[in-house]
Amino acid sequence: MSRLHIESHNIERIGWLRAAVLGANDGIVSTASLIVGVAAAAAGRQEVLLAGVAGLVAGALSMAAGEYVSVSSQADTESADIAREMAELATQPEAELNELTGIYVGRGLEPTLARQVAEALTAHDAMAAHRRDELGLSEATAARPLQAALASALTFSIGAALPLLVVLLLPAGNLTIGVVATSLAALAVLGFLGARAGGAPVGPSVMRVVFWGALAMAVTAGVGRLFGTVVA
Repeated sequence: MSRLHIESHNIERIGWLRAAVLGANDGIVSTASLIVGVAAAAAGRQEVLLAGVAGLVAGALSMAAGEYVSVSSQADTESADIAREMAELATQPEAELNELTGIYVGRGLEPTLARQVAEALTAHDAMAAHRRDELGLSEATAARPLQAALASALTFSIGAALPLLVVLLLPAGNLTIGVVATSLAALAVLGFLGARAGGAPVGPSVMRVVFWGALAMAVTAGVGRLFGTVVA
């Protein structure tokens, strides 16, 4: 007797993984950049810390709201397509069967076999067949607004807390270099973990997040130094 072979795939993590990686990356980069920029303007530790905390709170709320609104729009579009498909199945069943047959022919099946497959899947669960094969929707990639919002806000806060912790622990003279070094190291780890969780190549992922993080901190440091010089 053969056993049922059950597999798990990386695509099943796409909903929360994308929001989590985006949130953590943005938390580290935006907060570290803000801290470096304010510190470059010759601000004191208190001002730097205040700016970092404000950036954490505002960023976490912004990420949550942005993810929720964005993914909710995706969910609304999916729901509208499903509702339309259900109406067409109820009013035009033969046309929908022909449409499903055409999809399978386009994927390489012979017309007769494609028709048989379409009829069998329609008899089993017509909506599931059209949802998957016509609309390209699946349970693994379904839009989940609340999950995306919570994952993004939580990971943003965790990422943003790292440079703030460095500000609290390091002497004022080593603050900037400490925040930069720690943040770049954290971004490298994040790129590694994100690539491993998603089954993607590690090298390009690490280089990508480290490069853009370094660029963001360099630009904000330059702006902060320029601003500090002008004010002085």
